[in-house]
Parts: sequence; structure tokens; C-alpha cells
Amino acid sequence: MRIGLHDADTEHLRNKIFPNYALMKVSAWHKTQGDIVDWWQSTKRFDRVYSSKIFDFTKENPLLPLHTVKGGTGYDLKSILPSEIEDSFPDYSLYPDCDYAVGFLTRGCINNCPWCLVPQKEGMIRPYRTWQELIRPDSDKLVLMDNNILACSHGIAQLESLTGSGLKIDLNQGMDIRLVTEELVQLFKHLNWIRFIRFSCDTKSQLPYFEKIVRLFEKHKISISRIFIYILVQKDLADADHRVQSLFALNRNISLYAQAERNEHMGIVPNRLQKEFAQRYVYGRIYKKENWAQYCARKGLIEYEQHEIGTY
Repeated sequence: MRIGLHDADTEHLRNKIFPNYALMKVSAWHKTQGDIVDWWQSTKRFDRVYSSKIFDFTKENPLLPLHTVKGGTGYDLKSILPSEIEDSFPDYSLYPDCDYAVGFLTRGCINNCPWCLVPQKEGMIRPYRTWQELIRPDSDKLVLMDNNILACSHGIAQLESLTGSGLKIDLNQGMDIRLVTEELVQLFKHLNWIRFIRFSCDTKSQLPYFEKIVRLFEKHKISISRIFIYILVQKDLADADHRVQSLFALNRNISLYAQAERNEHMGIVPNRLQKEFAQRYVYGRIYKKENWAQYCARKGLIEYEQHEIGTY
């Protein structure tokens, strides 16, 4: 059979470079069946087409065949791969520029944050793989996509066993700062990070935990420049800026990355100010020179309020 693969997010987001984990597994399994696998094109004939979409804001391609097999959070929260495909080792030849392995050590999460789809999609946290099952023979880099690795003893045990492995790692979803202990900071020191040690700060209640971790990083002589924090940006921009300015005040070397809340499954779409806050104010590092109220006044944006700012 001729199998066509469609990475909907790469098609929609031109600067997306992260590989599609599901499509790599689909490709690997079909190749073991003797099938010919290629990227889908509307001008070519395929016996079966798979389309994967991670983001619910990615647009549909109207040219996809009627009977395309569609999966991923952007299409359906409950879609899963057949077990024989799920257990396949990914076909990295689909993404020749990808020089690292990707995967999960755990799936699911113990939390039930209202802005997160993981509990609906994956349920409670559980062991999934060992790092030995994920690594590539041609790379010493491993990017883990676990949603809450520190909430699972299996996940922590896997991190412990990675020390001394020679592998460089990245936990690209951000760890739960509330679960970080001094023992874990000592573990972080002995892991070989590709670049950052990532966390998330979604609410003001997490700020005291970041004060603690900065002290622990300094105590154990881990560079503060390793800390990377995802900032959830909802419509209450005063709250978001309080977190940004508080984290910046802790240490100027902390890297911040703002993400405007977007969950089209729930009808949540960021407004203009949220995008301005994430894409210009934070990404442009303007927060290092002035706060959000000052930025709004200088840019002539609508009146800045101390509470939620409504949708445009």
C-alpha cells in the first residue's frame, strides 16, 4: 500500500520544527508491513492517508481525502493509536533536521487545571516507558514531553538513572515547581541538560516556590540562567504581569516565555492584549525595562485595568 502522512501543524505553522511523534510511529509500523510511506500531497494517489493535528487552532486542509484517518488533540481528545502502532519505535527519517530522540516516560497528570486538556486526554499519571526504549543510536539527545514527571515515582527513578548515562536531556513541558525538593535539585545538578531546566508559573500561588528554588540553585551552585519558566497568560493581565515582574525581580537571569491561553475546544481564544503581552511585551523582553501598565501607556493601548481585561 501507499501511505500518505499529513502533519497539519507543520502545514499551518510554517516555523514549526518539532516532529510529530504519532506520525513517526505510524510510518515505522507501516514500513514494517512493507508499505511505501511518503508525505501526503493532494496531487498524488495514496491507499490510506493519516493526518495528525496537535493544536485545535490549526486549520483543516479541505483537500484531504474523505476517509483520512485523523488523530491528535486538535482533532479529537480521545483519539489513540492502535497498540501495535503505539509500541513502534519512531521513524526519525521523516524529520531529517531532528537530531534528538523524543518521547514520554510517563503519561497523564495528577492535577486537574481548568486550562489543561491532559486529564481529559490521558487521565491520571502512570508509567509509560523507560529512557532506554526512547533513545536513538545516532544521537545523545533526549527531549521528554512528560506533563508532570515529578508526580510519578517511575518518572523520578528514570531521571535518577539518566545520571551518568552521557545523554543530554530536555523536559520541554515544564516541571511542577510545587513538587521540587532539595533532593530533586541535587538530582538536577547531576543531569546533563541540553540547555534549560524548565518550569511553569500559571498562578501567583506558585511564586513562593520559585523563591525557594532560586535559593536552592544558588546553594547547590546551579546557574540561575538554566531556569526557564512558562507563563500562562489569561485575560487578567495584571495577574500575569505580577508573575512576570516578581520572577524577574528574583533574578534577572531567569528566562521567561509567555503563552496566551488558547483552548478552542472550550471556546477560549486569546484577545489582542493577551497576544501583545506574550508576543511583544514578554518575548521582546520589554518587561525588563518597564511594567505592563507603563508599556500600555507608552503604546497607546486601551486603558489598563488592575483586573480582567475583556475580549476585543
